Amino acid sequence: MEKIVLASASPRRREILALAGIPFEVCPADEETAPAGLSPRKLVMALARCKAQAVAKKFPDRTVLGADTVVVLDGRVLGKPKNEQDAEKMLLSLQGRAHEVMTGVWVCAPSREDGFVDATTVHFYPITPKEAAEYVATGEPMDKAGAYGVQGLGMRFVRGIEGDFYSVMGLPGGRVRRFLDGFSEISEKNGKL
Repeated sequence: MEKIVLASASPRRREILALAGIPFEVCPADEETAPAGLSPRKLVMALARCKAQAVAKKFPDRTVLGADTVVVLDGRVLGKPKNEQDAEKMLLSLQGRAHEVMTGVWVCAPSREDGFVDATTVHFYPITPKEAAEYVATGEPMDKAGAYGVQGLGMRFVRGIEGDFYSVMGLPGGRVRRFLDGFSEISEKNGKL
């Protein structure tokens, strides 16, 4: 497999690509924006596409992967918290309930570009305001969609997951690997590799 360019600064996405055996280098995209009024699924896809396309301009002969993850509760997108109070509010809105985590993936290659959205349902235990405040005080939730990290201390709130754990973490590694394999096959048929 050829070395790809990851259009993200996320240490979690780097960890997942390494675990999936996908060689990569990192070139984070600048801050991304998407049109207002999109559904959560279209929003996460637009953000992933925006990242990948921005970095692909710098690497036109390489395969570039962009990704974005959002937490969706009652049709409302919960991004990264603005401050500690916002993080506590998010956690308490998720407590004792199920929510969806959507990760959009977009791949730009010299021969084509395409992407997908992976959706996973996460069930939370009930959380007290004290538990939320103690978790927020660790600093862990401040750079994470929905104000929690499933792979870290935030696991204490997770009762169960229906779907891909790694997608909740930021990138569905197995699905990405297979998706990239499909790009390689097309490139080989077209004589690009």
